Amino acid sequence: MPREAPYLEVAAALRGRILAGEWEVGERLPSRVRLAEAYGVGRNVVQRAMDRLIIDGLLEGRAGSGTYVRVPRERLRLVRSRHRERREGPSLRSATRERGRADAWDAESRVRVPAPEAVARRLDISPGDPCVHTHYEFLADGQPVQLSASWEPMAITDGTPVVLPETGPLAGQGVVERMRSIGVVVSTVVEVPRPARATPVQANLLGIGVGDLVLTIERTIYDTRGRPVETADMVIPDARREVVYAFGVDHP
Repeated sequence: MPREAPYLEVAAALRGRILAGEWEVGERLPSRVRLAEAYGVGRNVVQRAMDRLIIDGLLEGRAGSGTYVRVPRERLRLVRSRHRERREGPSLRSATRERGRADAWDAESRVRVPAPEAVARRLDISPGDPCVHTHYEFLADGQPVQLSASWEPMAITDGTPVVLPETGPLAGQGVVERMRSIGVVVSTVVEVPRPARATPVQANLLGIGVGDLVLTIERTIYDTRGRPVETADMVIPDARREVVYAFGVDHP
């Protein structure tokens, strides 16, 4: 078997020592020079190993001071389920509610945004057709936990009170309720989760490192005619959230 990259071997060794309690929370690790000598590698290898453990939430760097064992970060759970979709609808707000969490979010919508080719395929419209495009940023306990970009065809909502998802009489109620109010009945939600690495823009918004592991979820919502009424791309930092899918069982 091929050998792991040296920095991954050092990271695994340091992780084992941290989890074994060799260094307590808040304690500073030995210098890169000392660790490099101990493991027989270069200082750059040690730095990459430490960077990996910072990404994993085990260490934190303090400018001009060194690298310390950090307080363990709680990884919040985000449950995706058919029961929740039926009860609440696929609301981006409801998707980020955590018991005991003080959530906040910011949303910005633009109208008559031409649909990019990839979005047009998902919405079964022509490239360039006008859409409502909404960017969401979600926080839990003041920490960024999710980004989302939503697209809705204006052919469905233009001229109605619910054209903007976060303003009007049903602001924040989710796609199901908003569409129902204009006679469109949602029947199906399709989600495609994929692992990815954070882009520079995503990393900046989420407060994580470029290349950190994220989960992307491509979601498309259909009405009873099979027509797509909304599609969204969600980005969730893996170090801060775990996504759980729960499925009920239909009995005869």
